[in-house]
Amino acid sequence: MALARPRRSAAPTPLAPQVKPTLSVEEWEAKAPLDDDEVRSVAEIKLASEHVPLPAKFALDDAGPSRPSTPLALQRNKPAPGSSRPNTPLSGPPPPRSTVHALHPKQPIQTPQQFYDWFTLIDRSVAHSQEAHFRAHVANVAEHLGACDLLVEKIDLVDREVDGMLEGWRGVEEGGKSLKDACQKLLEEREKLVQLTEEIDTRLDYFQELEHATRMLNHPGESLVLQTDFLYMVERVDICIDYLKAHRHFREAEIYLFRYQQCMTRAMTLIKMYFVGSLRALSVDVSKRLHEKDVSPTAQMHLLYTRFKTVSSQLFPLLGELERRAHSHPQDLSALLDECHAAYFSTRKSLLVGKITEEIKGLDPSRTELVELTRAGCSYLKQLCSDEFELYRNFFASGEEQLYSYLENLCDYLYDDLRPRILHEPRLTVLCEVCTVLQALMVLDVSSVYGDDDDTELNDAEELSIDLDVKAARKVPSLQKFHISHLLQMVLQDAQTRLFFKAQSVIHSDIRYYVPRSEDLAYPEILLDAEKSVAGTELLEKASVSELFRLPSIEKQNTWYPTLRKTVWVLSQLHDFVKPAIFEDIAQEAISLCRMSLVAAADMIRVKAPLDSHLFLARHLLLLKEVTQSLDVAQREAEGSGISMKNAAGMSDTLATMLSKTTSLLPDALFSSLGMPRMDESIQEAKHGIDHELRRACETIITLCTDPITQPLHDWAIAPNSDTTGSLPPKPNGKPSSCEIVIVFERACTTELRAHAARLRLYLEDSRTVTARVLLEHVCERIGDAYEAFWEAAGSGMRDGDELLSVFAARQLLIDACT
Repeated sequence: MALARPRRSAAPTPLAPQVKPTLSVEEWEAKAPLDDDEVRSVAEIKLASEHVPLPAKFALDDAGPSRPSTPLALQRNKPAPGSSRPNTPLSGPPPPRSTVHALHPKQPIQTPQQFYDWFTLIDRSVAHSQEAHFRAHVANVAEHLGACDLLVEKIDLVDREVDGMLEGWRGVEEGGKSLKDACQKLLEEREKLVQLTEEIDTRLDYFQELEHATRMLNHPGESLVLQTDFLYMVERVDICIDYLKAHRHFREAEIYLFRYQQCMTRAMTLIKMYFVGSLRALSVDVSKRLHEKDVSPTAQMHLLYTRFKTVSSQLFPLLGELERRAHSHPQDLSALLDECHAAYFSTRKSLLVGKITEEIKGLDPSRTELVELTRAGCSYLKQLCSDEFELYRNFFASGEEQLYSYLENLCDYLYDDLRPRILHEPRLTVLCEVCTVLQALMVLDVSSVYGDDDDTELNDAEELSIDLDVKAARKVPSLQKFHISHLLQMVLQDAQTRLFFKAQSVIHSDIRYYVPRSEDLAYPEILLDAEKSVAGTELLEKASVSELFRLPSIEKQNTWYPTLRKTVWVLSQLHDFVKPAIFEDIAQEAISLCRMSLVAAADMIRVKAPLDSHLFLARHLLLLKEVTQSLDVAQREAEGSGISMKNAAGMSDTLATMLSKTTSLLPDALFSSLGMPRMDESIQEAKHGIDHELRRACETIITLCTDPITQPLHDWAIAPNSDTTGSLPPKPNGKPSSCEIVIVFERACTTELRAHAARLRLYLEDSRTVTARVLLEHVCERIGDAYEAFWEAAGSGMRDGDELLSVFAARQLLIDACT
């Protein structure tokens, strides 16, 4: 067994498996050849690595031999002190410790067993020497493993510490969050409590104001309303009333609301009492001074207006508060404001009645001319009412309806005398002048506008002005500018009513039922006399005519039929003084009656002169048509239908407008000659009658001028035994030849047609002589067409070598005759 142990120890088991190289030495040498220096370096490294020093624990003595010592582990393999095998005795004294190598036998070897033990020791030492680098590596790895284990332990310790710290941080975080939530909740509760406290304090302010208001209102003396805190208290009470009305669900809100309303009523009553007392004292003083002797007009104006304006600066803020509260609470306070108005108006009326009566008596209403009475009386009342209006504005900012009612009462002192005079005035011109005076006064109305600028100036001048941040002051309807038309409207309506009925009476008496005289129907003598006369013409009752009827032919009114003159005069009187709707009605009536009178007069003239009757009717209808085009009624209707009447001026354009509505009675060439297209616009009823009569008159005039000339031509063309060749002599009792007809035609053109043309120019002449020319052109055209038909019927023949008159020559003959 002792022999087998060394063999087992001679082949130690490797610690790790050998890694098979991926490259052989030859491949390595082929891929990375080494030079001489590199081979030499590798050899030196190999030589150095062959001699590995012993570990320090085996080097017991640095001076000892270089042979490696026996490992300390062999000491454990030594026989124990009580072993059955005794050690080999030493032959001599033991060498010194420092000089004996550890592998040397301590005693000489005497037995085989000692030799085996020593050999085993040497064998182990050699094995140990061969495995030294493995053991060193294992020791190094073990040392590193120990260090790693130590690091792992420390890391685990640190990890445990970090986990503890993290757990503690989480605990602190959760605790801080809970604390924060708790604090936030406390803050929210605190804010709610603070807000609730503020809301309670705010709402309590509306209840606590009652004590302050009651204490102030119980303060004796009239000077209370003049204190600065009084108006502030009134404003606060008004705010409290509005708040409690909006929050009636509050506890005891109805009770406090009732008490606040009582305070407001008491405050406004104090203002009313102070105003009435101040006004009464001032009225007594002024009335006493006015009844003194030798009071000049300047002194009267000072007493009646300046003294009141002086007091108004102190009363206006108080009355303004009363007006605003009455506007906000009309059921409770409007009666107090009405009492203030009544007190003011009664005071002013008592002071002014005597002066107004005296002024009206000075005008002598029963003897003064109506126009002068209207002008003087209304001018005085306008100035008086304007002064009263201005004075009223110094006290009040509302109550316009009551103010005008008061001013109407003052005006009634004059109207009681003026209105009967107007209603019994028989003269139309005087009524027109009265309307002119009244309209002039209304046009010259007060132009200044009272607005926000006045309110700003008044607020700047007030000593008792207040500025509250709680709410803005309510807007009260303020007075507008003074309109005298409100006061004169009634008198103007009376004058217009009387004017309307008087004009209607004139229309019926002087137009509808007019009985013409013989000299009124003396046409064309009237026209011939007018051409010889150079004297001007005038209207019978009024020298001037409204601008509406400034017609081109107005200068020859002496040649007009009397009903047409009266129609123009009446309409010129009414146009500027009655309402458009009323004027339209009466204008239509007057024009219709005038047209009927003209038709009746034309029928009377037709008995002795048919052509003159139709020319008379056409002349006056053209004038009447021109009058209707000047009326506002026709102008508004033309604007509404989108038709411009700017080009319709004068009798010629009137005729053209009428002819544009003509049917097949007149040829289409008539429209082209006038340069106007056919129009289908609608006109008022009165103009329809004029157009109808005018069309008939024009057609009749054309017929009367053409028939005497064209009738022989027509009769010859349709008579039997017509001589179409003109080569045979006329038979006894047969129709005449074409040459004789031509001779008769030429004679008629030179005599009758020329006379008719002169008559047309006499009746229908205007400043441009266009109207007669238009009719004469169509007369010539109709005659020319008749002659052309005759010329064709005659076959354009010749008789005895004489050529018939050509169509062109005939038309030229007609033109010469009408020129």
